[in-house]
Amino acid sequence: MGDVPTRRPYRQAKPPARSAPSRPQRGRWSDAQAYAALDLGTNNCRLLIARPQGGGFAVVDAFSRIVRLGEGLATTGRLSDAAIDRTIAALRVCADKLKRRNVTLSRAVATEACRRAANGPAFIARALAETGIHLDIISAEEEARLAVLGCHALIEPGEDPALIFDIGGGSTELVLVDTRGPNPRILDWHSAPWGVVSLTESAGGGEGEAGRLEAYARMRGIVADSVAPFAARLPTDLRRPRLLGTSGTVTTLGSVHLGLSQYDRAAVDGLIVPTAAMRAISADLSRKSLAARGKVACIGPERADLVVAGCAILETILDLWPAERLGIADRGIREGILRRLMGIARP
Repeated sequence: MGDVPTRRPYRQAKPPARSAPSRPQRGRWSDAQAYAALDLGTNNCRLLIARPQGGGFAVVDAFSRIVRLGEGLATTGRLSDAAIDRTIAALRVCADKLKRRNVTLSRAVATEACRRAANGPAFIARALAETGIHLDIISAEEEARLAVLGCHALIEPGEDPALIFDIGGGSTELVLVDTRGPNPRILDWHSAPWGVVSLTESAGGGEGEAGRLEAYARMRGIVADSVAPFAARLPTDLRRPRLLGTSGTVTTLGSVHLGLSQYDRAAVDGLIVPTAAMRAISADLSRKSLAARGKVACIGPERADLVVAGCAILETILDLWPAERLGIADRGIREGILRRLMGIARP
């Protein structure tokens, strides 16, 4: 991906690729070389299995489940037993898919929840013992780099630097990139220790519309303070700021913008929306009660409690990078891992 400024250097990644847990029985895909990428975040467990095709890859299988591994972490500093059990159950599903799909090379990564939790290493050991999946706890630097590798193809054309962001469950990564050339070059980056789970648990809530708006303003203030050092370094003399987001927050809000009755990746991945429309949706959701948010298509009860924190993070990013349009990517870390494993991206 090119050079990184000496001010914020990336550390050399450890050799990450690992064999699949065990060799599968012969089946439909037995003669096709398959690769797998697993991203275990603070909120979601997501797996992608693919085969090389042309200059990219074709998806063979995928899995996504909300596990809320980081639930309660902001208060206790530990992964709870219930969260670990939910996550282990999801990892067992992933392990079964790895075996059945003849995966020859895979990488599984864990991010902010495991970085922060006191019992993160113990959880990693248990996951390996019970599922055969070895999770690498990656740094925020590598998390940002993988997200860029996975989604940069969706950045709108232009000469000025572009900002890519990934709103996670426990942290938010922001990366400033130069897109002139075959691969994006990272100019600067920042990892804020606030994602939809950690921010909700620390500053969410509020009774009545006034209380909800007060909580929303509080969340925006917390995030603004956290990203202030990065905001001060951003260029201001841009002709047309370009912005690309990859996360459940932006894909969900993109679905709401389109009025979808259910999520459709083909409609959302690569979508370009006016940032004013995203602000309007965010403002509307911040006023709604939990029950009302749960009735919005593509949000539902599973995301209703966390979506407002995602809106607060998104609006704060729009404040520091005043783009008129937002690109939405339903791709990121997993795709970045696959591109590395297949040798179709620079490390």
